[in-house]
Amino acid sequence: MNKNKSFSTETSERYSRALFEVSKEAGELEKIEVDIKIFQYLHTASLELKNFIENPTHTIETQNKILSLLSEKLSFSKNLKNFFFLLIKKRRIFFVKKILDSFLRLCSKKRGEIKASLISSKELSSLELENISKELSTSMGSTIKFDYKVDKDLIGGLKLQLGSFMIDTSIKNKLKKYEQRMLEN
Repeated sequence: MNKNKSFSTETSERYSRALFEVSKEAGELEKIEVDIKIFQYLHTASLELKNFIENPTHTIETQNKILSLLSEKLSFSKNLKNFFFLLIKKRRIFFVKKILDSFLRLCSKKRGEIKASLISSKELSSLELENISKELSTSMGSTIKFDYKVDKDLIGGLKLQLGSFMIDTSIKNKLKKYEQRMLEN
């Protein structure tokens, strides 16, 4: 196991790679990706579902019953349903959020997309976001997808995180640097 990765991260990546390979072999990658996005929405929106999944005191039979019912009602892929059963059987269902996040990253990577985080001090229009995305996509040679947020505490400017590469043009950051210089002198 990699020294820098936690057990849960390492385990989640292994399970997500396995689901990715099974999905690819079955030709269901796109279907399972859509199903997972639906499941993640429900997991985030429903406190009851989230608590049920993260509660290790439920029996395997109860968890199987609930996830089987959920999978049937939402017409999830048989492979995804079986994957949920495997996670329950191996008592790894509480890692499901990490596993599915990792799976979606694998799907994005396969399409050549790069995830980036963009935080601005004011609301940007969809045209401005599209222009930033096009410029970065052109310079990086890959499609850039943003997780966009507004943070009024930045005062002005923006922060862009692309993997380990970070650009921080915010006024808040500049003020912090001036403060550090003043304290050092």
